[in-house]
Amino acid sequence: MADDKSKTDGRDRSRVSGSETYEVEYFAEKHGLTQQQARDLIAEIGNDREKLDAAAGRLKGERGKA
Repeated sequence: MADDKSKTDGRDRSRVSGSETYEVEYFAEKHGLTQQQARDLIAEIGNDREKLDAAAGRLKGERGKA
């Protein structure tokens, strides 16, 4: 039986799943990272989207200075 799409609460929006290819692709593209860099960040930081966004911003800033 299919999920009831009218019963959504947004809990997943605060997390990035490193095991879901489409989520890693989206996160990497959003921040201008490679998919491997995105996976490395998820492994290092965890799956909290807010923390990952901040870490990706710092990583991108460091690459821009080099």
